[in-house]
Amino acid sequence: QVQLVESGGGLVQAGGSLRLSCAASGRTFSMYGMGWFRQAPEKEREFVAAIIWGDASTFYRDSVKGRFTISRDNAKNTVCLQMNSLKPEDTAVYYCAAARSSVNLIRNDKYSYWGQGTQVTVSS
Repeated sequence: QVQLVESGGGLVQAGGSLRLSCAASGRTFSMYGMGWFRQAPEKEREFVAAIIWGDASTFYRDSVKGRFTISRDNAKNTVCLQMNSLKPEDTAVYYCAAARSSVNLIRNDKYSYWGQGTQVTVSS
C-alpha cells in the first residue's frame, strides 16, 4: 500500500500562486508515476499534470501549460505542483495519485492510490 497526503491548498486571488505538495509513504518503490487531478463541483475529475518518477518526464493538460509545474523529490518521496497565474476556473479539489506504471498517466484509471484531496479556491 501507498499512502498519499496532500497539503498547500487554500484561497487565493486570481493571478496569484499556490504550491501543492504530496507526501508519499509505504511501498513507494512500487510507484512509477505520480499525477495531480482536480474535481470542481458537479464536474468530472480531470487530469492536471503527471510526472514519471524515474526520468521526471512531465505531462500537462493544455489549460495549465505554462502556468503549472509538476516536480518530484526522490529523497523525500514528495511531488509538488506549483500553480501560478491562477484563474477562477482552476477552483477545485486537487487530488494527488500514484500509479504502478508510467504509461497513460493522463488517465485516472491508471492510478492505484489516491490522496484525500485539498481545496483550491481562486477568487475573481
